Amino acid sequence: MVRMSADERRESVVRAAMSEFARGGYHGTSTEAIAKRVGVSQPYLFRLFPGKKAIFLAAAERCMEETIRAFEEAADGLKGEEALHAMATAYIRVIEEQPERLLMQMQMYVAVAAAEEEGDTAFGESVRAGWMRLWDVAHLPLGADVNETTTFMAYGMLVNCLVAMGFPPQHRVWEGLYPSARVTGRLEK
Repeated sequence: MVRMSADERRESVVRAAMSEFARGGYHGTSTEAIAKRVGVSQPYLFRLFPGKKAIFLAAAERCMEETIRAFEEAADGLKGEEALHAMATAYIRVIEEQPERLLMQMQMYVAVAAAEEEGDTAFGESVRAGWMRLWDVAHLPLGADVNETTTFMAYGMLVNCLVAMGFPPQHRVWEGLYPSARVTGRLEK
């Protein structure tokens, strides 16, 4: 059996953490569950990361970076409405094919609110920084128009909520969204 390097093991922890936190949230996920999923001991996990918060923030950063990459690749060479629809289509594809990414995003927002309620503003600052990178990546292809970017991101948040609540693609609630922002049905169980 080939041994993994510390970097490879960190990568496997981040992937496992995204899955575990997506399902259980920050407070409902134990580091023991993450360690078990990766196949390492908790003490080894804490050699890779200083604590649960650091693991969650690494998973949150990865979640945002992957979404940013999807937007960048979709909008490459496009501007305006073409970029808008390309990014929307790419995002819908991501959340249909990788629903844990959507759930992780939702857990990030909940975790920030809970942390700030407890007085931990650094937690939220980190997550907000990732979200602002996402905003900026969408903003330029949309003509650096704040109204267009706001509308695009608002649609995205609406899509997140509708998908998270389980509204099927044929439900009337989807009718007002532009076609590229509608789920196709691959999410149905």
